[in-house]
Amino acid sequence: MFHPDLMRHPDSCPTLVLNADYTPLSYYPLSIWPWQTAIKAVFLERVDIVAHYEREVHSPTRTMQLPSVIALRQFVRPSQFPAFTRFNLFLRDAFACQYCGSHARDLTFDHVVPRAQGGRTLWENVVTACAPCNLKKGGRTPKQAAMPLRIDPIRPTSWQLQEHGRRFPPNYLHETWHDWLYWDVELDA
Repeated sequence: MFHPDLMRHPDSCPTLVLNADYTPLSYYPLSIWPWQTAIKAVFLERVDIVAHYEREVHSPTRTMQLPSVIALRQFVRPSQFPAFTRFNLFLRDAFACQYCGSHARDLTFDHVVPRAQGGRTLWENVVTACAPCNLKKGGRTPKQAAMPLRIDPIRPTSWQLQEHGRRFPPNYLHETWHDWLYWDVELDA
């Protein structure tokens, strides 16, 4: 669903994909498709075009503006609980060390109760940690290491991860996307 190269090259005209209720399928990573995939979905009548780019593509018989925002015709129900992945763990913890709060580049993950002490690799026992804190804590519990956690680890819902993801907008947002990405944000007077 997400194509990182599209965000690095906005001139490639990525298409924002909305669910049938006109909310983004995903905020983080942002649900975008290459324009070619979007046009194919238009011709297969799986999506409706909501907004266009100025750029056009031509075939021997047609001219079409590239879609910048599309909405699926059938609602896709998001899963209640996201997969336990490194990325989702970092997103749950807002890309910050849960011991010192830093947003270091060398983030890793740490078992709250170390595996050597019977700890398991579960949402409720793994947190994001910077390398120095992870090294300092070592094979001890936070209490043993006198390193309290900022927030206790939980198993997040997909909705919670999406809310966290809204705090990390990508570097590029096309002007036609704004109304759909932040539609529930209170407007300034």
